[in-house]
Amino acid sequence: MTDLATPPRATSRPNLSTARLKRRYRAETRFRIYGIAAIATALLMLAFLLGSIIHKGAGAFMQTEMSLSVPLKVAELDPEGTRDPVVLSKANYRKIVRTALRERFPEVSGRKNTRELAKIISSGSDLTLRNFVLENPERIGSDATLWFKTSADIDQLSKGNIPRDVPEADRRVSDKQIAWFDQLNSAGETRLSFNTTFFTSGDSREPEQAGVWGAVVGTALTLIVTLILSFPIGVMSAVYLEEFAPKNRWTDLIEVNINNLAAVPSIVFGLLGLAVFLNFFGLPRSAPLVGGLVLALMTLPTVIIAARAAMSSVPPSIREAALGVGASPLQTVTHHVLPLAMPGILTGTIIGMARALGETAPLLMIGMVAFIVDIPRGFTDAATVLPVQVFLWADAPERAFVERTSAAIMVLLAFLILMNLAAVLLRRKFERRW
Repeated sequence: MTDLATPPRATSRPNLSTARLKRRYRAETRFRIYGIAAIATALLMLAFLLGSIIHKGAGAFMQTEMSLSVPLKVAELDPEGTRDPVVLSKANYRKIVRTALRERFPEVSGRKNTRELAKIISSGSDLTLRNFVLENPERIGSDATLWFKTSADIDQLSKGNIPRDVPEADRRVSDKQIAWFDQLNSAGETRLSFNTTFFTSGDSREPEQAGVWGAVVGTALTLIVTLILSFPIGVMSAVYLEEFAPKNRWTDLIEVNINNLAAVPSIVFGLLGLAVFLNFFGLPRSAPLVGGLVLALMTLPTVIIAARAAMSSVPPSIREAALGVGASPLQTVTHHVLPLAMPGILTGTIIGMARALGETAPLLMIGMVAFIVDIPRGFTDAATVLPVQVFLWADAPERAFVERTSAAIMVLLAFLILMNLAAVLLRRKFERRW
């Protein structure tokens, strides 16, 4: 009698398929978990980085000030009584402020103690008093109670960045200065106010007087030059290569070199700018004009690649329809292809400009690392940019410049976020899906 039992091989096939399917599902689940873990790790690191920057830089937006009653004596400010601004601006305001400070602490005596007392107030307090007198000449002859910035060390002490429980030799603030500050604080003569100087002034050797406005203006001027040069040249180059250039070995060589230039380290462009624009053409060093030229060379490959990609995404039927109704190749490109590709071109241009905004190495090679106090007024004036300003402040020894460095990074990140947000909005508003 024949055994009709199912062969073992036949019964194992369904089980084998089920096992393989389960392994595949488990592999997909693990892959999904790995992807989620990678994204979570990246977000965690980004949050840690931003949190660290904000924690360190938030204090730079606030500044400790002290109240001081200053006698505006006619004999010291305007002995002839003319109220001439030229005469008023020449008065010895530093002496007036220090005299008022000594009168506030009459118990302080001796040359050494007087010098220590003068260090609790900002060295730019004389400018604050001069500006007040020039704006209010009618107050001459009376006493004026003004708020002056404290020195950077006293400001850091007020914010808790300088510990009090360490030996005096290990901190920048002496015990006497701490006692004088506590005396002012207990009398209600100190306050923490918004630091407008950080947004309205240029660089300074004194942290409490340093600001980013000079770097912001220099950045804007540099990016204007970059945009004026890179956008039209890049778009015209992309139009020629994509629409009119014959497909031969020369155009292939040009395309390969453009792609290679997009990956060249930025410092190479700085060396090129140093050799050509400064040494050969003799353009002014540390000027937005030269910085814009260098960054334009660096941005051009990005603009060309983005423009070509945007134009290649336009359906061929658009070109065929325009040519079919009698339009010339140039009219087809200018009237149909370019308008439809412009959102992608603008997006690529803004991304290239955002990359140029964050560059430091090429600008260091052309001298934009110089210490610039004045606000630039033109494209040929000496200037610096935000990334270089961050580099300079990060190298400063004062503790207060740590706050300024992080705050300047926050301003730079705000610029980058705005530029990338503009790129996203342009794409969403003008993009057409085919």
